[in-house]
Amino acid sequence: MEKLQQGTTAFRKANFALFAGGFITFSILYDVQPLLPIFTKEFGVTAATGSLTLSVTTFTLAISMLFISSLSEAWGRKSIMSISLLLSSLIVLFTAFSPTFSSLLGFRILQGMVLAGLPAIAMAYLGEEVEPRSLGIAMGIYISGNSIGGMAGRIITGSITDLYSWRIAMGSIGIISLILSIWFWFHLPNSRHFTPKPLKLKALSKSLLGHLKDPALLCLFCIAFILMGSFVTLYNYIGFELLAPPYHLSQTIVGWIFIVYLTGTFSSTWMGRLSDTLGRQKVLWIGLVIMVTGSLLTLFALLVLKIIGIAVFTFGFFGAHSIASSWVGRRARTAKAQASSLYLFFYYSGSSIAGTAGGFFWSKFGWEGVISFMVCLLLLAFPLSLKLSSIKPLQAAN
Repeated sequence: MEKLQQGTTAFRKANFALFAGGFITFSILYDVQPLLPIFTKEFGVTAATGSLTLSVTTFTLAISMLFISSLSEAWGRKSIMSISLLLSSLIVLFTAFSPTFSSLLGFRILQGMVLAGLPAIAMAYLGEEVEPRSLGIAMGIYISGNSIGGMAGRIITGSITDLYSWRIAMGSIGIISLILSIWFWFHLPNSRHFTPKPLKLKALSKSLLGHLKDPALLCLFCIAFILMGSFVTLYNYIGFELLAPPYHLSQTIVGWIFIVYLTGTFSSTWMGRLSDTLGRQKVLWIGLVIMVTGSLLTLFALLVLKIIGIAVFTFGFFGAHSIASSWVGRRARTAKAQASSLYLFFYYSGSSIAGTAGGFFWSKFGWEGVISFMVCLLLLAFPLSLKLSSIKPLQAAN
């Protein structure tokens, strides 16, 4: 059976379906981020506690991804992805009716567990079903669905909350996601090149531990923690800063600030190409310097400079993340899927731990405290990237 090729109806269906799947997953994951100030007021919790509505989801997502990718080897790709999207959409609808903050957290924990079904498997599905010459564009369309979904989820909830309430905003996300999930189920072509394999948990554990013993991979995992930790910290608490005096921005305007995500679409590609000329370590350093510069720009009181600072920071983040994540694929010689899962585990763990810790700095020291925390975190990435350059490539070491 031929694989999916560019220009065919089946190829278009697969692309549109996975774009929709990525859109659903990341709009649901991040739809609460612009609502953190609302949660602190309605439920009477601190900023750090309010941030748990995102942190617990990314943490359970990180853990679930380690196992779901292996489960799909035995149970199949499309069925797990489809069920994941449908359950995630229903949970969003239930979340909109949360009577207490504890119930809200409970739904968000469950959300992280079921959301992992698509990001843990989508790339494996594309790799198996798409013809190699068409794989690049297929991957690009899927990843664009991720970024546009993350941006749209924040903008939609921010805008609808201003007009009505956060509950109607979450319900709207749930209805949109449910419709797209059903469309995904019926339009994603069935796997034709998938061969079920017996589930071997012992082999999985062995490969995961093997990757953690590689000093280069461990450095990259820690860099992933730092990158995502600082990124989510900025976006978690910038809303608190801009809704308060002297800015008094509306929830809608704060939501639209996330449109600067589009800078990442360019930076990830540009810095990836630049690394072919300058080398990965130098370009990673460039990305980190850009992130530090952008974060410091947000310390200025002038609103225009704050927005520019957020855009600069976002540009640097996506570029640095693209270098670090591709470096993992180059370094891991075996069990590359498990290596990527570990990278994402550290990545989303950084979102959970640092994203919540930033709330304590906000409560004690305001925006200056948040930026100080982020800069200190980012500075730790420089010696880690320097350590990477001193580790021999695997072929030379062997």
